[in-house]
Amino acid sequence: LLTRALLRECGAIWDTVMLLISEVTAVCSAFIRANKARDDYKTLSDLVSIRINADDPPMAVVRKFVHLLDHSDQDFQEELDLMRLREEVVTNIRSNQQLENDLNLMDIKIGLLVTNKITLQEVVSHSNKLTKKNKGELSNLMMMNKQRGGLKALSKEKRLKLEAYQYLFYLLQTNPTYLAKLIFQMPQNKSTKFMDSVIFTLYNYASNQREEYLLLKLFKTALQEEIKSKVDQIQEIVTGNPTVIKMVVSFNRGARGQNALRQILAPVVKEIMDDKTLNIKTDPVDIYKSWVNQMETQTGEASKLPYEVTPEQAMSHEEVRTRLEASIKNMRTVTDKFLSAIIVSVDKIPYGMRFTSKVLKDTLHEKFPDATEDELLKIVGNLLYYRYMNPAIVAPDAFDIIDLSAGGQLTTDQRRNLGSIAKMLQHAASNKMFLGDNAHLNPINEYLSNSYQKFRRFFLAACDVPSLEDKFNVDQYSDLVTLQKPVIYISIGEVINTHTLLLDHQDAIASEHNDPIHELLEDLGEVPTIESLIGENPLPPGDPNRETMGKTEVSLTLANKFDVPGEANAEMDARTLLLNTKRLIVDVIRFQPGETLTEILEGAASPEQEVEYQRAMQRRAIRDAKTPEKMKQAKPVVDDSLTLQGKKDKIRSNLQRLAELGKVHPENRYQDLINDIAKDIRNQRRYRQRRKAELVKLQQTNAGLNSKTAFYNVQIDYYNQYIKTCMDNLASNKGKLSKKPGDSKAKKSKQVSQKYTAARLHEKGVLIEIEDLQTNQFKNVIFEISPSEAVGVFDVKAKFMGVHLETLQLEYQDLLQLQYEGVAVMKLFDRATINVNLLIFLLNKKFYGK
Repeated sequence: LLTRALLRECGAIWDTVMLLISEVTAVCSAFIRANKARDDYKTLSDLVSIRINADDPPMAVVRKFVHLLDHSDQDFQEELDLMRLREEVVTNIRSNQQLENDLNLMDIKIGLLVTNKITLQEVVSHSNKLTKKNKGELSNLMMMNKQRGGLKALSKEKRLKLEAYQYLFYLLQTNPTYLAKLIFQMPQNKSTKFMDSVIFTLYNYASNQREEYLLLKLFKTALQEEIKSKVDQIQEIVTGNPTVIKMVVSFNRGARGQNALRQILAPVVKEIMDDKTLNIKTDPVDIYKSWVNQMETQTGEASKLPYEVTPEQAMSHEEVRTRLEASIKNMRTVTDKFLSAIIVSVDKIPYGMRFTSKVLKDTLHEKFPDATEDELLKIVGNLLYYRYMNPAIVAPDAFDIIDLSAGGQLTTDQRRNLGSIAKMLQHAASNKMFLGDNAHLNPINEYLSNSYQKFRRFFLAACDVPSLEDKFNVDQYSDLVTLQKPVIYISIGEVINTHTLLLDHQDAIASEHNDPIHELLEDLGEVPTIESLIGENPLPPGDPNRETMGKTEVSLTLANKFDVPGEANAEMDARTLLLNTKRLIVDVIRFQPGETLTEILEGAASPEQEVEYQRAMQRRAIRDAKTPEKMKQAKPVVDDSLTLQGKKDKIRSNLQRLAELGKVHPENRYQDLINDIAKDIRNQRRYRQRRKAELVKLQQTNAGLNSKTAFYNVQIDYYNQYIKTCMDNLASNKGKLSKKPGDSKAKKSKQVSQKYTAARLHEKGVLIEIEDLQTNQFKNVIFEISPSEAVGVFDVKAKFMGVHLETLQLEYQDLLQLQYEGVAVMKLFDRATINVNLLIFLLNKKFYGK
């Protein structure tokens, strides 16, 4: 029994050991396979740094990974997702821009309403444009495909017109010299509008790498053109308002670059805003007036101090000096926080801003070789700090650095604090000291000098960026090998506007008579009407529907009408031949073994290999048939009707021509071609990774835009509620006004009027003096103050010896504005001098219960 038990135990142990051995073997095999695959791929990865004497990748390794060059269903789906997201991003940007403009106008209109400059009816009329239904219409204007008689109508005439515009916009997009010159042919106000709409539209707001590359290429060309033709002295870049610099900053503070500023500045801006005790004032006169206002408002008595003083007189008061010293200390502390956040943020600055800074520095150095590096870096600082960052610090609400609830706004103290910090940083970035009228700020100068050295290192680091070609891995031939054709989304109005400008300035932007743009403009002929491009009946010139029709958008699939010009033509032919040959080789090496390309080409294809090859070509044909039309190549690069042997014969023929052109070398068995294919495999993997990253980035951008749209919709609801309240109050006031004279409420309304003699107002400190009237005569002057029908407006009547002299309207909002601006006294009836602070105190006490 014991023996049998031991045997059973031994058997169980043996089974366990065998199971462990099996698992270890499986793990080891998997580990070996993974290492082998990793080593194989590392062989390909190492090709990027290949040198003349480096090892060449084995054919077996290339064959193993060559399938990565195939375009899968997932590739097509991701490309389609990219196209859809780019369209959504562009449409949302346009929609939000329109909403923002309307909301800004509504801000102004409500402000005017509050100050009684316009009527409530005018505000209501504008609010009708802000309904969500109308907002949605902005993004639903892309209806060109549904227009039966429009630009995309199925007729030969319309097709030729469509192709002509597609050729024109491809040329404008890929050759930056035309737009770079056109910008400077227009007045600055027109060029700014043109840039904000057409140029950013032409590049789809840089929604992918190709378009960002082309847009930055335009920025570079235009900036070089502007400095070359418009800048005579180096300081003009700072003192003037360069068109290209404005365009670059506007773009990089837009939807794509906004997140960078938010990451850099939001934490410190929020910290400053949350500090309710922070109160920065550095102007002695402002500090003095604030001190006097505070005393008068708190006591209700006129101060014996003068209202108008010089900085020197203000500084003579101990209280002013104490408050100034505290402000300077606070300002240095909080400015240091901003400076620290900025100088560690080089990697967060958008590449476009850094690249433009480098172009600016290099181009200025080329034109002004005697300029010192400090002079050049101060100009870079003017771009990176003053133009790009400074406005976002001064007005973080306007640049989406912080989130405010609908109707919310920064307080006066918060704005002043941020403005003071921005001024300090501006002085530090330009190494500008406080002198002259700002001599009271001399203690800060040493701090500014030290801060400039930090800024200087920051500006130098910002200019250290790779070239456009290295950054985006793009060149002049890239469009020939991309899967997807470039598409732009542009309004009919922008098409017509661009066409008109090109016709008006074609000689200035292209002086050579044989320039391609002249041929394209000749093909297009005269500028068409909006109605003809949309397919609608002509409208009268003043018809408001024309403006709406001009916003109708069309998608243009861009195409190149011309071969690469000049000397590059032969190079282009050789490159195309090389590309076609590599694709033929990829097809062949997958189905026929061999250690070198020469060995594969010399060996005969077996029937089994031909069968396997034909099956693969059939699968490719099925997949190609499912390819969306927009993503198909203009013509097949490789003829898949050839047999495997036929493709080998074609390769041999092509290799002979390429050898004659010096593009391949038979003596190394065409290993250089295999090396190129290995690089293509690695680049294809990189492209897929970039595409996935771009999808994520576009999704984030779209989410941000949708969030902004949601905020605007909340703002619309807020304004609508405000207008409804105004309408209700208006109806209520009308009801009160309709009461009979004997009504008790009407009597109560009359009782709120207040009468004062000038002597009594003088005694309260509200009235300071009346021109040409002695103080002992003040008892004969009576002022009657009563609220008018308009909210916040008072009727003020003046009588002398019982005789009515004059009536004026006094707006409470205007008094608050004067107090905010630090104005201590004002004139009434052009003769009476009034203390603003004490008049507000009186009105608050008698009419508002404050």
